[in-house]
Amino acid sequence: MKRREWLAAALACAVAGARSVAAAEPWRFGLTPVMLDDRLTLLRRWKAYLDGVVGGDVEFAQRSNYAQIVDGLRGGVVDFAWICGYPYVQHADEFRLVAVPVWRGRPLYQSYLIGAAESKASGLEDFRGKVFAFSDPLSNSGYLYVRYTLARAGLQPSDFFRRTFFTYSHRHVVTAVAEGLADAGSVDGYVWETLAEVLPGLTRRTRVIARSGDFGFPPIVAAPHVGPAAFAAVRGALLQMDRDAAGKQVLAELRLDGFAPGSPALFDSIAAMARAVA
Repeated sequence: MKRREWLAAALACAVAGARSVAAAEPWRFGLTPVMLDDRLTLLRRWKAYLDGVVGGDVEFAQRSNYAQIVDGLRGGVVDFAWICGYPYVQHADEFRLVAVPVWRGRPLYQSYLIGAAESKASGLEDFRGKVFAFSDPLSNSGYLYVRYTLARAGLQPSDFFRRTFFTYSHRHVVTAVAEGLADAGSVDGYVWETLAEVLPGLTRRTRVIARSGDFGFPPIVAAPHVGPAAFAAVRGALLQMDRDAAGKQVLAELRLDGFAPGSPALFDSIAAMARAVA
């Protein structure tokens, strides 16, 4: 058998194996309220696309925070999940990198420090003694980056801010700042920029005061129990979304260009920050 024919046969076997797994029970795909709050139509379209490509049943399992998703992955309750780079580097020896979203041509994003639209602040130092909103204790852009920045000065958030709280959603951080519930907050730049397109009335009440350097975009990972056939099927479905009409529609709603295989090295800077604050 020629090499090309052998590869084709191997791929067919992988897809067939994945379908047999999917036929037994649905694949559970974990999500948190990062950008998908109240977007049921989008989730239905994404599910329809994945079901059609992998030939099985994919169920989105929405949870309220990253800790619940991480526990689900580790406990075998969730098979795949869209998580943040922070929990990924914490469990890189357990979770397999499936794909990384590509946004504005790169698999990268930034953390944004935001304040009220009328704020005259120019940096984090201007919010000493103020009220600050974080998104999630396991969020890189919504918590770790600010915690690391303060740690470099020998400070904890409790030392620097008068009060802090978690909203468990980047969108809710923006709302908290816009409504004056917090003087400032730390959010995912992709989320803020997307909200600026879909909810400009909200983001206009805030201002981006500072941007971090680039980080690896929050990845999609597989749980330790996921087999090679299922892994290959879901990864293939994500990587080809930008070449499929239904997939393109979902990507357009997500404001993403597509998905790339990615590399663990994309998250080295996050891993370094995690070690520094451990």
